[in-house]
Amino acid sequence: MKSNMKTAGSFLLAGILASAALLSGCGEDTADGKTVVEIVQYKPEAVKAFEALEEKFNATHDNIKLVIDSPNDAMTIIKTRFVREDFPDIIGIGGDINYSNFLDADMLMDVSDYSGLSDIKESYLRIDKELEFIPTEGVYAVPYMANAAGVLYNREMFKENGWKIPETLDEFYALCEDIQKKGIQPLYFGFKDTWTCLAPWNAIAVDVADSTICAQVNAGTAKFADEYRPVAEITQSLLQYAQPDPFAYSYNDACTAFARGESAMYVIGSYAVAQIKSANPDIDIDSFVFPASNNKDENVLNSGNDLQWSVMAGNEEKKDAIYEVLDFLYDDENIQIYLDDQSAVPCKKGDFELPSMLDGMKPFIEADRMADYQDHHYPSEMAVDAMIQTYLLDTSATATDTFLEKFDTDWVRYNRDLIAKVQKYYAENPEELSEGGN
Repeated sequence: MKSNMKTAGSFLLAGILASAALLSGCGEDTADGKTVVEIVQYKPEAVKAFEALEEKFNATHDNIKLVIDSPNDAMTIIKTRFVREDFPDIIGIGGDINYSNFLDADMLMDVSDYSGLSDIKESYLRIDKELEFIPTEGVYAVPYMANAAGVLYNREMFKENGWKIPETLDEFYALCEDIQKKGIQPLYFGFKDTWTCLAPWNAIAVDVADSTICAQVNAGTAKFADEYRPVAEITQSLLQYAQPDPFAYSYNDACTAFARGESAMYVIGSYAVAQIKSANPDIDIDSFVFPASNNKDENVLNSGNDLQWSVMAGNEEKKDAIYEVLDFLYDDENIQIYLDDQSAVPCKKGDFELPSMLDGMKPFIEADRMADYQDHHYPSEMAVDAMIQTYLLDTSATATDTFLEKFDTDWVRYNRDLIAKVQKYYAENPEELSEGGN
């Protein structure tokens, strides 16, 4: 969920260095007569899966040597290597503002001609297009794995009480009321850790806010105060079903409490399951999409590109070898290796075995009804998670108005250069200005 993010302006130097690297040319690095393809990916928790994939590839390919690095704090290492002009061939990063910044700095290669793109679910390709600051021709990332966020629930507890999965917001409120009447805590939160405030926010926003709202605001065609009001109000309404003082408890506290059966539900992402099961390996967890709309057909799964591959610009000479590596990674059998290790959601179309805790979300995954996390568009300096926490702590009658006004004001403050760039682009290309250009 959390990521090390920077604004576009901080990547001007990196863009200049990338251009210099292009001018100097990227040669065919070889080892023992083989073309070396180096990947640096940012998920150290998946190191065992990638070690297995690296070993499998190298045992079955005579012409290419694959090297996969999975360092801790990979984003810092990747950016440091960029400054040193020590570019890997492929980077594995999340679909968030880091990707937006790298693309904006012209550091990534257009992979529109990669045949494997036709196998990727349209939602995940669209999510990457929505991350572009300004419309950019071409494709610069191949989505690999996604995660999902919504409501985790105790399946055994639901079966014992005959509770049904809600499909609308009113049904969700009614469920929470029924759970409370049974003397059970409906929800548990760990809002002491501010980043967890984004979990319900994101899951609600995909249903009741436009997925391109950030681009629209940058283009000057919309305001957050109009689009985010229902998101804020629904997020605030969840407090009545939470444990007393949820701001006194951390993410680990909330995971442990849910694991021990202290609440029936937990509004969080699938990434929390491992932590929950570390406290109770026997808990039976399922999940459902947060039903923030009262029109069930408007509700979608909150899912984003948790890991995607981008090829560094200047690698045209090694493109065939790089594409061969990507073909290997996207082989169904190899995707399943990652799924079994990380309990992720595949971005590739196909019949994969998903973890049982995603049973309730499978219909949305199979129907490709998904939208991205709103915070993937937020600059870290804006600290939206802390803003939401402050808002939820505010019990005044004007809390929502104050929060929304601050959101618009702070957005301009932390995105001033980007906004100027976007609006200049649309001033020069007015025919492309439609709903913020996305």
